[in-house]
Amino acid sequence: MNEQQAQSIQDCIFCKIASGEMPADIVSSNTHTIAFRDINPQAPTHVLVIPRTHIEHAADVEPGHAEIIIEMLTTAREVAASEGILAKGYRLVFNVGDDAGNLVPHLHLHVIGGRTMSWPPG
Repeated sequence: MNEQQAQSIQDCIFCKIASGEMPADIVSSNTHTIAFRDINPQAPTHVLVIPRTHIEHAADVEPGHAEIIIEMLTTAREVAASEGILAKGYRLVFNVGDDAGNLVPHLHLHVIGGRTMSWPPG
């Protein structure tokens, strides 16, 4: 890791939430992930699932991250169940890069539900 990457991690708002340095409305927490409510919700349920390990975005995911990604998906399912949207349906979204609207450079999975979704998104 170079100095710029280290500084990026140190300044990362999601790393600060994961470490407890910054408050968030936590929905779920385990060894590999933490889930919290989005501060700008796009639906009645809008929860972000992040890995505790800093991964910038989905394009940086490697085979060694498999356990973390599985845990993110499992956490998303648990969030959907606890939020009462598991049976009716929900959307899972990874945004990658500026054009996709990725505002925080830390891998995060949006769990969005509680209303009918339209297609195409965005």
